[in-house]
Amino acid sequence: MRANSISYKKVFHLSDNFQRLIFFFIIILCFFSLITPPIALLLGLLVANLIGNPFPHFSAKAGPFLLQFSVVGLGFGMNVSSAIAAGKEGFTLTIASIFSTLLLGTFLGKCLNTDKKTTHLIACGTAICGGSAIAAIAPVIKSEENQTSVALGVIFILNSIALFLFPFLGHELHLSQKDFGLWCAVAIHDTSSVVGAASRYGIEALQVATTVKLARALWIIPIALFSAAIFKNKKTKIKVPYFIGLFILAMLLNSYVPQIQFIAPSIVFIAKIGLTITLFLIGSGLNAFVLKSVGLKPLFQGILLWVFIASMALLAILYWI
Repeated sequence: MRANSISYKKVFHLSDNFQRLIFFFIIILCFFSLITPPIALLLGLLVANLIGNPFPHFSAKAGPFLLQFSVVGLGFGMNVSSAIAAGKEGFTLTIASIFSTLLLGTFLGKCLNTDKKTTHLIACGTAICGGSAIAAIAPVIKSEENQTSVALGVIFILNSIALFLFPFLGHELHLSQKDFGLWCAVAIHDTSSVVGAASRYGIEALQVATTVKLARALWIIPIALFSAAIFKNKKTKIKVPYFIGLFILAMLLNSYVPQIQFIAPSIVFIAKIGLTITLFLIGSGLNAFVLKSVGLKPLFQGILLWVFIASMALLAILYWI
């Protein structure tokens, strides 16, 4: 999103140097266990709306890269057999939730009379993997910058809420770690928030959530081809999430190369720090302008889709899987 480049009213007007000092100080705090992923996201939101993000372009570019690095690092803490078991359990639910969300999203777009491309981007972001899916689908359907920005804004707002809400609901519903990991992998949009929420719940929840979410992310490819056919764009270039292959390689090394066991805990520790910083960077990009530019209809559509996929997934996990 490029909304950071547009001026908006800040609460405090500080010098550029003092803004940078606060920004880097919070990043340093993220290296300590005192700052959890949800707290990092909250600090990012406070920075964006109280003093302003002094590095908006850096945050936008570094966030996705750091997230991919962190996810690959978390692979060194996972076992292949456990990942395969989690993937099998989540496969049917993944297919059902993706296509039902896309259909409902299209229906809601027509009912609410929202822009067709914005509607499709919100539906894809909800169905697959949030901002990553939107970034991959946007050039395929040749969406305009404001259409992409609105879709990303909706997804980022709901992701921020999910990071705090889902662990609370999981404990209130007495979900097991496996069930919670599967639920948040299906019902939370972005990989960053999925991993952040699952890491608060427990190690097993983190393993299940990360594996199922990354398997879900591979659906970007067929959905992108489907989108190109719908919007009649034959000349399309699809972004393939190659880092998922590195995540699988990390799991294989951790499972079958004994020597890796000596350094794997350190790699996982660094990866969790990277995730915490990622969420701070994401939060620092959500200023008041971004929040206001979303609009009520797209936000309402996003909320309805989110409630649908979260409710459907939860019922399936509790009474079917």
